[in-house]
Amino acid sequence: MVFLKNTFLFIVLLLPSLCYSNNYVSRVSYYSTPDGMGTPSGACGYGDYGKDVNSGDVCTASKRLYKNGAACGACYQVRCKDKELCSDEGTKVVVTDNGEGHGTDFILSSRAYAKMAKQPNMAQHLFAKGVVEVEYRRVSCKYGGGNLMVKVQEHSKHPNYLAILVMNQGGATDILSVEVYEEETEEWISMRRAYGAVFDLSNPPSGELKVRFLTSAGAETKWVESDKAVIPAEWKAGITVETDIQLS
Repeated sequence: MVFLKNTFLFIVLLLPSLCYSNNYVSRVSYYSTPDGMGTPSGACGYGDYGKDVNSGDVCTASKRLYKNGAACGACYQVRCKDKELCSDEGTKVVVTDNGEGHGTDFILSSRAYAKMAKQPNMAQHLFAKGVVEVEYRRVSCKYGGGNLMVKVQEHSKHPNYLAILVMNQGGATDILSVEVYEEETEEWISMRRAYGAVFDLSNPPSGELKVRFLTSAGAETKWVESDKAVIPAEWKAGITVETDIQLS
């Protein structure tokens, strides 16, 4: 906003890096691992990917935010409210697990929790508190590659049982449903959310499989699908396929 009067010029600048629009207030705690990163046993089903994703800056989400697994892969910018100890930027975390405690909405990996401190040597004071009040907001982020990826889970059994893990969903987008396309009947078939980010289907269609995803970002809900088949006809447990879909 600019005001001109005689020779005086007043300029007001809004700094986006410090502006938390659509922010919410809650509390966070932290959990410890030997390396300070995530855990491969999170409820989203990510395995080792959930340990290392986003450089180990990960978190659990409360039941309210976890939404039965729809929020797996969600990104949040979190900053603590103690101005003496905490930075304005805070830390950016990816949801890999479900959990809460002490009135918290998030439990951060210790690596992510420390990054809320204004200076590295102030992190010890945050750890001493154990639980801190925070502001948070949902944000878009990039991690683990740009496009949505699908992994055929290890307990899949070709051709009778298919379970897939959805990864790299973009941070600001929830995945509500997954369907595969059956060429013979020209119909989309719903997969069941088994847990977290894992969807499964007994007696899946044969041949190459196109996949589509019902996504939600804010008030907008829409189906997105790959231009080509995602899952090969002779799929095997353990393979990971990158789609041509990129979510925000």
